Amino acid sequence: MNRITIVALLLISLNIKAQKTIPLYSGDIPNYKPNTRREIVMTQDGKFFGYQSVFEPTLRIYLPDQKEMPTSAVIICPGGAYEFNSYQSEGIEIAETFIKNGIAAVILKYRLPDDSTMIDKTIGPLQDAQQAIKTVRQHSFEWNLDPEKIGIMGFSAGGHLASTAGTHFKKSYIPNEEKVSLRPDYMILIYPVISMEEGLTHKGSCTNLLGESPTREQIKFFSNELHIHPDTPPTWLTHTGDDEVVPVENSILFYQSLIQNGIRAEMHLYPAGNHGFVLKLPASEWMQPLFKWMKNSGLVK
Repeated sequence: MNRITIVALLLISLNIKAQKTIPLYSGDIPNYKPNTRREIVMTQDGKFFGYQSVFEPTLRIYLPDQKEMPTSAVIICPGGAYEFNSYQSEGIEIAETFIKNGIAAVILKYRLPDDSTMIDKTIGPLQDAQQAIKTVRQHSFEWNLDPEKIGIMGFSAGGHLASTAGTHFKKSYIPNEEKVSLRPDYMILIYPVISMEEGLTHKGSCTNLLGESPTREQIKFFSNELHIHPDTPPTWLTHTGDDEVVPVENSILFYQSLIQNGIRAEMHLYPAGNHGFVLKLPASEWMQPLFKWMKNSGLVK
């Protein structure tokens, strides 16, 4: 019995339902370094919370109960400072809300940067995000998805990963002989880490991804506000002004750069709530403005 099967059985025992969980890579995992690490299933107050030490990534697929026209799909990147995947609150609960609104959702359990499991830990999560986009697009007919409405969503450090995928898609960091488009068709960024610049970034996320002493080139490469161009996907953002973990300037700078480049964008800023503010609200409530934006943008019918 392989490790992915064991994890799937554990999730069933925790009464967590998913339509299908598959390995992200059907063959060798790129940038993989042999190791003796063990994936850790995290709990909080006795309930499933997420994962640490992820080095064998997966996709969990949620498809809406409809068989007519192909639907939009969103790939969800949970947050966790590139130290863990906040899989329950920023993954499962969000995916379930999407399918209730007729939108397919795919949760990406992405590799967490670790020198012991990756040759280059800085690109590991980006490789997984690109592979997720490629895989979902390749399965669009089978899963009844519109291949031109495949988006990516991220919370906190997952927002950094999502915005990295949405601004660095012109170069493939994974094998892609089929030349499948790696550009997400839209981005949804929830209190995202955007920049790696000191004084703006979330220090923990920066250190976990780039190490204690990143080069100037690494900081610039992963400061995604610097990489917006006319082909960047339309974006929806939300943040609070009193966020003490990830400064709201991350979202503001990204939004300003989107507008300057003529990219359709919508941003919802709230005065209070601090980091993770949406988790204190029912997903069906705070996501209503998002669904309205998706409808107005032609991403859902």
